[in-house]
Amino acid sequence: MKKFIAFALLLPLISSAQLPDHIYDPNIRTVKLLKYGDMYAYPIIALNSNDQLELHFDDLEGDVKNYYYTFQLCNADWSPGNLQSFDYIKGFQTTRITTYRYSSISYTQYTHYQASLPDRNSIPTRAGNYLLKVFRNNDTSALAFTKRFLVVNNRVAVSAQIHQPFNSQLFRIGQRVQVGVSTANAQINVLSPQDIKVVVLQNNNWMTAAYLDRPTIYRGNYYEYSDDALSFPAGREWRWLDLRSVRLRSDRVQRIIDSTDKTEVYVIPDTERQGEIYVYYRDLNGIYTIENTDGNNPFWQSEYASVHFTYVPPGRQPYAGKEIYIFGELTNYTPDESSRMTFNEEKGVYEGTLFLKQGYYNYSYVTVENTGQGNRPSFANTEGNYNSTENNYTVLIYYRGFGARADELIGMAEVNSL
Repeated sequence: MKKFIAFALLLPLISSAQLPDHIYDPNIRTVKLLKYGDMYAYPIIALNSNDQLELHFDDLEGDVKNYYYTFQLCNADWSPGNLQSFDYIKGFQTTRITTYRYSSISYTQYTHYQASLPDRNSIPTRAGNYLLKVFRNNDTSALAFTKRFLVVNNRVAVSAQIHQPFNSQLFRIGQRVQVGVSTANAQINVLSPQDIKVVVLQNNNWMTAAYLDRPTIYRGNYYEYSDDALSFPAGREWRWLDLRSVRLRSDRVQRIIDSTDKTEVYVIPDTERQGEIYVYYRDLNGIYTIENTDGNNPFWQSEYASVHFTYVPPGRQPYAGKEIYIFGELTNYTPDESSRMTFNEEKGVYEGTLFLKQGYYNYSYVTVENTGQGNRPSFANTEGNYNSTENNYTVLIYYRGFGARADELIGMAEVNSL
């Protein structure tokens, strides 16, 4: 059985309090969970190691609140594991966030919170997918936001390669990941090939993750996954926006309006790139970083700005039967009302506004068919797909033994299309 995970299709399987990478409190902004000391790394730590993660977020109400966090163990598809928290958390089940600081020298008032986790008094004891849940006053019903992170127990040997897809429709515009898994030294009892699941992420985006629970071939302790179920449209290098300074205009900024109480940034209008000559340049593969070149601390001395995006469609006519969204980590890779662009009939352009903190941002535009829920975002119209595009792929190997009540993350590998 082979299928793609379109994460929107999984939402009915997860309770409303379990939506991954979701902000419930509109005052919460710029939530970043990353590997300690590496602002480009996805939050993955090794089981029983000294690895640490950094959590950063802002509260725009500007006062001090009692925020706590806990972990929720999840399966490969991010449905909750059938375990009590005492089965996978050693120590306290909730931990208070005690490090915070008021913003300074910025028009926007906010309180910046940060934490290093796992805390030595609250440690994950099982490998797998985890949902970090942050809430107020030690009340889990007062949920502020959730963020994904992974705990891996490397027990299998994983190899990955990039090839052209077999599918003729994807041959020139896609990339196929071939995965090999060896359980020779894993000390696990695989009763069926379906005990092992493979999830592949393109640029750490769970919205378009590929999921396989059956190998293409297997012999002895070796399992190979090599068909088009692991093929991805390649997209194109991400667009960029440099907001590290709000005093000087960067190359993608048209103008900055700096009043006494707010800052507005107008981005140079973007156009369709489908059909243009492909050009490689280095990007961040869709993420953003919090940085400040105005000489201030990036976390509590950075300004927030209303950033206005403009997209000019071909012929200044709207795409028939489709909506356009701003896409990337800056919108949680989620096409929703906050990231949807509105067509201005008078100007013949799509317009959208995001409230962003100073930093360096990657973004793209995607279209989604407006025929109903579950449609996948597509780069085909707005960006185009080119099989030479540089993409990073993360391969995750899960195992659930007989009688187990949650998927265990037993291996991972990363491979770049270059």
